[in-house]
Amino acid sequence: MSCAGKVLYCDCAYSKVLPTQVKNEVRARLEASGREVEVVADLCEKFGRKDPSLADHASDPDLTIVACYPRAVRWLFHGSGTPLDPKVQVHNMREDSAAQIAEALQLPELDGAPEPSGLPSKPAGWMPWFPVIDYDRCTNCMQCLSFCLFDVYGTDSEGKIQVQNEDNCKTSCPACSRVCPDVAILFPKYAKGPINGAEVKAEDIQKESMKVDISSLLGGDIYASLRDRSTAARKRFSTERDESKALLERKRCLKELKEALDIPDEVLMTLPSAGEIEERTRRAREKAVRRRAISQTVADQETAMPAPSTEEWDI
Repeated sequence: MSCAGKVLYCDCAYSKVLPTQVKNEVRARLEASGREVEVVADLCEKFGRKDPSLADHASDPDLTIVACYPRAVRWLFHGSGTPLDPKVQVHNMREDSAAQIAEALQLPELDGAPEPSGLPSKPAGWMPWFPVIDYDRCTNCMQCLSFCLFDVYGTDSEGKIQVQNEDNCKTSCPACSRVCPDVAILFPKYAKGPINGAEVKAEDIQKESMKVDISSLLGGDIYASLRDRSTAARKRFSTERDESKALLERKRCLKELKEALDIPDEVLMTLPSAGEIEERTRRAREKAVRRRAISQTVADQETAMPAPSTEEWDI
């Protein structure tokens, strides 16, 4: 039970995934409690712009966070390089009622309707929509890096997958999470679980794998499918001189992609050519292989060399 320490409250201002009634009551009761409360318009936005205050929050074992799914919140902090202290408690306004959260935090009852104070303004422009990796589930298979067309993913010096360019992600597009065979990619603002950060169940893994198996999606490799259908459409156009048939073929292909991966129309319309997709995929895979090779070479060298003595370390 949390009854002391600072509270970090997220209003999730860029989406409507948190019930308004729950947000208002929880925030009003927090303000009436006399506890130290920091209200932020949107935690995802703070992570997206690498807010330095996150490090201070993460290291505070007495911190309580009131936001969304604990799995999403914890991996948000981890992805920013500031893992949460294990003692930090996270309360979920997406599923818990205001009464449940108030009881857990020992908040006072309200006299009348909740009237919380004003919120911090949310910066205009960028919508904080980007993937978050659950490294407890990630196997570093690189499917997300190979699949993403917008250079959102990269690898660190040890060849480990990471989110590197959050603002490249296309708003409301969760496609990379649908091709992850281990349900390791989250989008905290997504409507449905487990992609939104809800705990992963056995049936979720089976359900997602049925949708995202790249080897069977659209009858084969997704990039090969796009290429083959594009080629077939060009052949028909060249022989029949019927532009409408080629357009219908492309629309059928895009419709299957949209239904299988929940890709927004505006993202589908920005898809590059099949050749460009293949080239990006090739470069991404080669880059990952090079990084792994370099990492292995360094590890081999370190293994072959004896550990430095305390004299060599000048201790």
